[in-house]
Amino acid sequence: MSLPTRQNPAAKAPLDGSAILHRPVRRISDRRFDRVNIVFLIVVILVIGYPLWFVMIASISDPQAVDTGRVWLWPVDMTLDGYRRVFAESSIWIGYRNTIVYTLVGVAVHLAIVLPCSYALSRTQFVGRKLVTWYILFTMLFSGGLIPTYLLVKDLGMLDTLWAVILPGAAGAWAILVGRAFFTQTVPEELNESAKVDGASDFQVFFRIAIPLSAPIIATLALFHGVGLWNEYFNALIYLSDRDKYPLQLVLRELLVVSQDASQGGGDGDSAESLTEQLRLASLIKYAVMIVSSLPLLVIYPFLQRFFTQGVLIGSVKE
Repeated sequence: MSLPTRQNPAAKAPLDGSAILHRPVRRISDRRFDRVNIVFLIVVILVIGYPLWFVMIASISDPQAVDTGRVWLWPVDMTLDGYRRVFAESSIWIGYRNTIVYTLVGVAVHLAIVLPCSYALSRTQFVGRKLVTWYILFTMLFSGGLIPTYLLVKDLGMLDTLWAVILPGAAGAWAILVGRAFFTQTVPEELNESAKVDGASDFQVFFRIAIPLSAPIIATLALFHGVGLWNEYFNALIYLSDRDKYPLQLVLRELLVVSQDASQGGGDGDSAESLTEQLRLASLIKYAVMIVSSLPLLVIYPFLQRFFTQGVLIGSVKE
């Protein structure tokens, strides 16, 4: 006796288009929530983006038009006098060179200290790792202060050297803890043990396995620390006395202060036209300095932005 064959109901469905896959119906509350999110994000973009756009157009607009409120969306009476005045200073190029050196060397030193330390703290076989972690965490709560730090830098013979700008903040507790969380999630103990079985040493595991898997955390830490070094001026103001070693931010600060003092403290022999021109240049220099100091970071950031999603999620999964 033959058994009845089980037919597929879908095979009997007509092919005339009557069987249509419907999308799941979304609730009205979900659609409203999406609209609110879109409006909120547009507002955030405008709040963050418009000041940057205004500084850019104000740096190439006539200062009188800026002061009278005629500049708000597009440049008015375009001029490049502010940028000509800024880049005419030879100290600007020296400051750019010094800042690039400080940033590159500082990021390299930062990663050379943070990555091995973070990897070591992420390994369970490291005896006393919890005690060391708490010791590093303690440094986030208290600081030695400015005077003890200055005396330490002086006793180490680092005054008026690039190391006075780079080394005081080379190893950050926050960076070490974030790197530790990343290595804990990305390089599990099983992978480490498998490499050890194949005869790999700890250094080989770190350089051949951990580092190649660490592009997101390396880019994230490098960008955060690089931004800090690029904007650094306080350590340079305290520890450096040689003007040829000033970073860009300190050079721009002096240029801005000098231009404002010249516009506000003209002598009795200065003509009205000269004072007016000094005031005009001071206003242009103010906006041009903002663009000159921030433009390199604005250019580099989009290329590293994709790593930030992973960097923000580091540590979100409990060990």
